[in-house]
Amino acid sequence: MNVEIDLSESFKAYDVRGIVGATITAEAVEAIGAAFVDVLGLAGQDVLIGGDMRPSSPEFSAAFARGAAYRGANPKMLGLISTDELYFAAGSLDCAGVVFTASHNPAGYNGIKMSKAGAVPVSSDTGLYQIRDLAQSYLDEGLPVSTEAPEGTTTQLDVLADYAAYLRSLVDLSDIRPLKVVVDAGNGMGGLTTPAVLGDAILPGLPLEIVDLYFELDGTFPNHPANPLEPENLRDLQAAVVKHGADIGLAFDGDADRCFVIDELGNPVSPSAITALVAVREIARAQGAGEQTPVIIHNLITSRAVPEAVVAAGGRPVVTRVGHSFIKAVMADEGAVFGGEHSAHYYFRDFYNADTGMLAAMHVLAALGHQQTPLSEFAAEYEPYVSSGEINSEVQDKAGAVQRVLAAYASEPVDVSTMDGTTVTATDGSFWFNLRPSNTEPFLRFNGEAVDRKTMELVRDGVLKIVRSNA
Repeated sequence: MNVEIDLSESFKAYDVRGIVGATITAEAVEAIGAAFVDVLGLAGQDVLIGGDMRPSSPEFSAAFARGAAYRGANPKMLGLISTDELYFAAGSLDCAGVVFTASHNPAGYNGIKMSKAGAVPVSSDTGLYQIRDLAQSYLDEGLPVSTEAPEGTTTQLDVLADYAAYLRSLVDLSDIRPLKVVVDAGNGMGGLTTPAVLGDAILPGLPLEIVDLYFELDGTFPNHPANPLEPENLRDLQAAVVKHGADIGLAFDGDADRCFVIDELGNPVSPSAITALVAVREIARAQGAGEQTPVIIHNLITSRAVPEAVVAAGGRPVVTRVGHSFIKAVMADEGAVFGGEHSAHYYFRDFYNADTGMLAAMHVLAALGHQQTPLSEFAAEYEPYVSSGEINSEVQDKAGAVQRVLAAYASEPVDVSTMDGTTVTATDGSFWFNLRPSNTEPFLRFNGEAVDRKTMELVRDGVLKIVRSNA
């Protein structure tokens, strides 16, 4: 049975994401594969295609390959891959490609993350919507026969071993002190990549004792959603770290491009602290290679501790908007060595300016394993402030809510920025907060930080009261 598909329902600003059988189908994916080749001019070239463990990913990968081959490209089927494996393959092989994944979304979803050759992202600013519109016409009117190249040839390619070896070449863990590490893969792709990179499934073993949670690849997510950003999805990992007396816990999301860290006491280490920690390491490494003032990118929601740590280490911090296409573009423009976001996306120049949770985890393991201090004390150096975390308010008139907040602070000694949403910063540095409207939901997102808990709670509660007063 054919389903009428409107691709505007599944094409977002950075990727494709929809409900299987409703807003994304194999027929639609075949049209998208053809449009991907045509818009990016890939006839006669190799196109990388892989997918995560979701039940629909194999069918969708095959459909995309059919569309791509029909328009003259040569599909290289990567099989089961994490999203950062696609970025590695696109960068190392200099090929465009896609991975079928809906990241942390529930089991009924699937989607597509796209990359140009060299792991350059495909977003709404760089061709994604052109692919959408052309695919819609192919879906509605049928696929034309390619006049540029004969139908392509499909081959198989496994990149897991090369991916693991490349990450090992970037961070040496062979000489760290022995660490016990609990890893919660959430039944996602971390269950495949963790044994390959941190274990001995492919390469020689490291001084790591891995305690695995939910490594079975299962896109129905029988244990908990593969979304570590939600605190309830970390509870099993937190309990296991304490139970096993582990040094550290790692949680990956469904497509394993994000990594969250738990200390030995079972407490989360903020992504901002991880950003600062990795930034200091990458600055030192770049300086050792002769760079004078290495650049570190961070989005404006990360803790102010990040730019402070960067400056103290001799680097130059550059702030950007939230979102991976912005981060990657600024990474390339600035020649930055590293970038981090509050959402636990970590970007590396040595990884084709792309994000990889596994490489960030390796940096944390190396930093922890080369000294004796427990992670809770070690990470505290990078968390001098108190953060609110992200709080959503359902508000219909989001602009009006922001204006009410600004009016309340009109006579206060603050600075206001509209770089990404609205950021209000106390001139004495005692607090800052940001209000960002969601593009897809009636939410206004609050993030704040202060020098102490009392100040943070006063600011948080005061702003949220104003925001929700006429919700």
